[in-house]
Amino acid sequence: MKLAYDPTHFRDSLSMEEMIFKVADLGYEYIELSPREDFCPFYKYPKVDKTKIKQVKKWMSEAGVKFSSLLPLYHWAGPDEERRQAAVRNWKRAIEVAVELDIDLMNSEFSGSKYEPFICEEKFVKSMDELIPVFEKEGVRLNLQAHPYDFIETNTGAIDMIRALDRSWIKLVYSVAHTFFYDDGVGDIAKMLDEAGDLLDHVLFADTFNHKAAYGLRYIVNPPDAKVTVHQHLNIGEGDVDFDTLFRKLREMKFDGIATNAVFAYSDKPEESSAIMLKKMKEGLGLS
Repeated sequence: MKLAYDPTHFRDSLSMEEMIFKVADLGYEYIELSPREDFCPFYKYPKVDKTKIKQVKKWMSEAGVKFSSLLPLYHWAGPDEERRQAAVRNWKRAIEVAVELDIDLMNSEFSGSKYEPFICEEKFVKSMDELIPVFEKEGVRLNLQAHPYDFIETNTGAIDMIRALDRSWIKLVYSVAHTFFYDDGVGDIAKMLDEAGDLLDHVLFADTFNHKAAYGLRYIVNPPDAKVTVHQHLNIGEGDVDFDTLFRKLREMKFDGIATNAVFAYSDKPEESSAIMLKKMKEGLGLS
């Protein structure tokens, strides 16, 4: 199992070099490289050349850490066709960057909009038709997660789409912070992990509240009909997720993929948050 850290807490406050050494200091061996403005930004073309890649590899070697995966986010599911075409270009370059960094796994979200699911599915499949040959040519694997607001928000929907793509190298990310979107507020983790089975390759750890609880008033949004989608990425134990069941099921499944600390809520106290998460993840996964 690869125990990884998503360094979002340090995205804006530390340089790439400083971030790499900080993650090592926090006690992690792997970095899940999420979007940064100075590397692979959100929704924009990667800002990296061979010189920067060479520097990053040097810093990683000196710090004694490795990349578990590269996480790009692009508008590859539309619904706007020009944005989709740009996203495919961005993806192709991001795949090149991954290869140059010796990263053989990328993970991302389905993207798109839940308000136009049919169009977004068509755009996503069109993008995958263009990108699957590139992934296969370069020997890079892909893990996908359903995400709140995306055209696929549910666990079942993500699994169905991954099976529809029918490639052994495309697997599932289960983001714990999205648990209550995955099954419409029920939060039945055991059932969802059983459904995922051998597709499960990556778990993002963070707690969250059930947005369906308290008669739907756990979050109060004004005006009441506003089209918003809200969730959190909190430390384990601060929300409503059943982590006892989650850890038990992962141990029963002999989960051996990537386990990432994906808490984003505490940029004001990242070291404290990281220490809490590392301890709880190791204990729950039987790694301590």
